Amino acid sequence: MWVEPYPDFSPEKPLFVCILANTGTAKIPGISAAGKSPEMTDYTPAADAELVETGSVFSISEPAMCPSGAPTPAVLTRASMLLTGIPCLFINAGLNIRPKIPFIDLNSNPGNDIRNERAVPDAADIYRASADLGRKLSKLSDFVMIGESVPGGTTTAMGVLRALGHKGRVSSSFPDNPSDIKERVVEEGMKASGLSFGSLKKKPLHAVECMGDPMIAAASGLVDGLNVRTILAGGTQMVSVLSVIKAMGLKRDVSIATTCFVANDKSANFREMAELLGCQSYISDPGFSQSAIAGLRMYEKGEVKEGVGAGGAMLAAAMQGYSQKEFRGKTEEVYRSVFSIS
Repeated sequence: MWVEPYPDFSPEKPLFVCILANTGTAKIPGISAAGKSPEMTDYTPAADAELVETGSVFSISEPAMCPSGAPTPAVLTRASMLLTGIPCLFINAGLNIRPKIPFIDLNSNPGNDIRNERAVPDAADIYRASADLGRKLSKLSDFVMIGESVPGGTTTAMGVLRALGHKGRVSSSFPDNPSDIKERVVEEGMKASGLSFGSLKKKPLHAVECMGDPMIAAASGLVDGLNVRTILAGGTQMVSVLSVIKAMGLKRDVSIATTCFVANDKSANFREMAELLGCQSYISDPGFSQSAIAGLRMYEKGEVKEGVGAGGAMLAAAMQGYSQKEFRGKTEEVYRSVFSIS
C-alpha cells in the first residue's frame, strides 16, 4: 500500500483546488526554502500553478526550486492531474505575482510579515468570499481537495496554532527545520499583536488576521461553504486550517492528506495534531528512493516534503487505482519534460 489508509471512496465528480498566496513572512532570511532566495518566493505560487496547469512556467525563467536544487512539488501534482484527469482550479487569495493562466480571484491582498501588528487585515473578507465560492463549487463537485502554494506558510501556520492554544510543531521545506527562527518570529509576532498562547482560541479569524496568511483564511472559508466530502491536501499548514475550522465549530466532512515526508518528520508533529483535532489523515509515499532521478530522491533526504497539494494529489491517483510505480513513472516523465532531461 502506498497510501495509508487506502481510500474507500470513489467520487463521481472530484475537483482539485489550489489556493495561492504570498506572505511577507517568507522574506525573513532562513524561513523558507520554497524558492532559490527569499525574494524569489514571490514568484513560487504563480510558477507552481503554471506548471501544474500547463507543464511549463511563464512568470520566471525556470520552475520553482529549493536552494539545493530540489524540484517544486508541483511536479508531483502535475503527474497526478495527468493520470487522473481531475480538473484543477486555482484561487488567488493574495499574490504579489499573478500566474499567467486562468484563476479565480478573491480580490484580496498578500499577507504581511507576522511581526507586524496585522498579518492579514482582510481575513474576514477573504473568508466570506471563499465561503461563497465553496457553496458554488458544491453544486459542481461531490469531492474537493484543497491544496496550497504559500512560501513561508509553515511559520504563519505555527503562529495561528499558538494563538489558538495548540503546541503544533510545523514542518519545513528545508531538510534541517529552522525551528528556532520560526519560534522567534512567532514570539515576536505574538508580542506585536498583544497575544499570548491560546488567547484567541475563541476568535479563530482574529488569530488568522494577526498571525496567519491569506491561504488559511481562504481555505477555512472554502470548507465552510463546501457541503461535500473535503480533503485538506497538505501538511502542517493544513493542520492550522483544520484548527481554525474546529475552533469555529464547523461540522463538515473533512480529512487531511499529506506525504510520508511530512508525516515522518520528527521536527514536526503532524500525526499527533491530526489525531488531537479528531481528523482522519491519509499518508502517501511515492517511493522516490527507487527513482532514477536525483532531484526526486532528494525528497527522501527531507528536502521540500510537501506543497501544491502533493499528498492529496497522490491520494487522488490511488483512489483511481494507480500504483506507486505508475505514479512515480508519471512523475519522472513530468520531471524530464519540465527540466528538459532526456
